[in-house]
Amino acid sequence: MKFNELTEYESYVIEGKGTERPFTGIYYQNTDAGAYLCKKCNAPLYRSADKFDAHCGWPSFDDEIEGAVKRTTDADGRRTEITCAQCGAHLGHVFVGEGFTSKNTRHCVNSVSLNFLPETQK
Repeated sequence: MKFNELTEYESYVIEGKGTERPFTGIYYQNTDAGAYLCKKCNAPLYRSADKFDAHCGWPSFDDEIEGAVKRTTDADGRRTEITCAQCGAHLGHVFVGEGFTSKNTRHCVNSVSLNFLPETQK
């Protein structure tokens, strides 16, 4: 598998399981149609149709592309980490039961973990 070259900051978040500051990510307010890909390996992760504004400071999705995201309970047992199922890149965390959408799920994703492919370029 070929991986994209990451900057030091991207590596901190994606490989070191860091978190970008809220309301700073490039995709937080993106409303364009398209797909969100893993920054590390380009695997498709999310569709823009599943993105919503949770007012949390990070891009939020209520569903992933089937089989694209792996869920793992954090070591403290309080949160569920989400990673790219293909390469293991840290994406963020998923929360269930908040009631933002009918799917009742919020994937809270670091923009730095994503690349966006506009629908016109698919």
